[in-house]
Amino acid sequence: MIFITAKFQVKPEHADAWPDITRGFTEATNAEEGCLWFQWSRSVEDPEEYVLVEAFRDGDAAGAHVGSAHFTEATATLPRYLVATPKIVNFALDQDDWSELGEMRVD
Repeated sequence: MIFITAKFQVKPEHADAWPDITRGFTEATNAEEGCLWFQWSRSVEDPEEYVLVEAFRDGDAAGAHVGSAHFTEATATLPRYLVATPKIVNFALDQDDWSELGEMRVD
């Protein structure tokens, strides 16, 4: 699995609307065959920061995502709503879903 986390610093005047601004991109990405998840969260410490957690089945699926029309459109349109270039962490992992956090196991 390709696991990606990215931080987006949204301009204050667009922060509340960010889920609507990215809705089409989010829905199109989640509909991709190789997308395992593509989910936004808003920081509890900074209301203008959104964190995107995404995962793709493999490198081919991630490549298809980057080559998609909706990705191309997002890279052309979303930066105007941002304060800075997003920061990203990207890993290839030998798993296909979330693992349990054993230290907080719920029985």
